[in-house]
Amino acid sequence: MKTATPTHRPTTFLGGVAVAFVLAAAGAASFAAITTVLTSSFAIRATSILLAGAYLLYLMSRSEERTGRIVTIAVWLSGAVATSVFVTSLPLFIVSHVVMIWLVRTLYFHGSFTTALLDLGISALALATSIWAVRTSGSLFLAAWCFFLVQALFVVIPEGTHAQAQAGGFDDQPFKRAHRSAGAALRRLANSTNHSVNH
Repeated sequence: MKTATPTHRPTTFLGGVAVAFVLAAAGAASFAAITTVLTSSFAIRATSILLAGAYLLYLMSRSEERTGRIVTIAVWLSGAVATSVFVTSLPLFIVSHVVMIWLVRTLYFHGSFTTALLDLGISALALATSIWAVRTSGSLFLAAWCFFLVQALFVVIPEGTHAQAQAGGFDDQPFKRAHRSAGAALRRLANSTNHSVNH
């Protein structure tokens, strides 16, 4: 059970809508600026990384979980660099970043397999909506707006869903154990990082 801190600010759908608009506007502006000096393909990749990074910072600022934030950011940065270097397919590159967003949100906001699976469905719907928007309008702003707008729906996932699933005979204990193991691993990495810095 997470304990809220005095600086915790709850995540709301309206807040997600506002963030979606800001990120969409920033993404469109960034893409336009980058395409003046680089190719459209590179501009899309660079803009995707910037938007994903900004969104992850937003999520972490709204999470009650304080453990392993620096390590999480470092791992995400490593993943962003790796996908930029090794993933040549643009669709796969985009999907990789959507999955990384889902993984971080699962770690910081969900505590059961069922809620994580529902969140994955929202991420898939957000990606599909974004693809539809860019194909029908050709607008990067609308594509980013639709993506983050649908992502804002994750706040409606009921935290009690895992209890209902268990009542129906579904056992999510393996997920809970994996979730606790991931949290413990982040704490160990954070402690070792702090130890190295102090010495």
